[in-house]
Amino acid sequence: MAFRKKAGHILSLSPDLVVIPECECVDRLKFSDGIKQPSSSLWFGTNLNKGLGIFSYNEDIKLKVLKTHNPALRTIVPISVTSSKYQFTLYAIWANNPDDPDGVYVEQIWKAIHHYDVHLKKKTSMLVGDFNSNIIWDRPRREGNHSSVVKFLEERKIFSSYHLHHKQLQGKEEHPTLYMYRHKDKPYHIDYCFVSKDLADNLHSVEIGDFDTWTTLSDHVPVIVTLK
Repeated sequence: MAFRKKAGHILSLSPDLVVIPECECVDRLKFSDGIKQPSSSLWFGTNLNKGLGIFSYNEDIKLKVLKTHNPALRTIVPISVTSSKYQFTLYAIWANNPDDPDGVYVEQIWKAIHHYDVHLKKKTSMLVGDFNSNIIWDRPRREGNHSSVVKFLEERKIFSSYHLHHKQLQGKEEHPTLYMYRHKDKPYHIDYCFVSKDLADNLHSVEIGDFDTWTTLSDHVPVIVTLK
């Protein structure tokens, strides 16, 4: 939360595109003097203090919500990302819908990937954000658990960039993305960037922010993905 106070730290990474879960709405983003303004912004949610923000810091990048967007999925949003050099569909994700009796977290992603399946099969895609899930919390009898989501995406040649780059197994991640209550002894990996094979073939690096640098700002640390 309070991205307006933290944007400078994120900008030190020189991002082109940023997905910020738990972000206040654009109208409340009053950045300090000297902080670079995003060239394009989108925001989704019902709580003006805590929604899903997507920001471009590259003037060549244009963001547009696709007509296929299903508002019932709340903060899982398909966005066309275009520039003079590339085009892909970004599925910005904050898996959190407390009003859905079918499930609040990974169940939302399970619904989304089925709703957008025809596009996931055909188009260059990237799924980025806070999935609020990991294989360690799988419920074996629940159809839409984390393992099911990963398997569904991999069958469509869409892979977790972190696990691909670092040769990690799901549920055995060496680098946490969340420190519960900012406690170093409560680490979890719940933030992801899944990319389709054509993007995966151009994967340059995947970095995870470290505890000491980032937990003064948030219980999450950034996932930094660089494509060639």
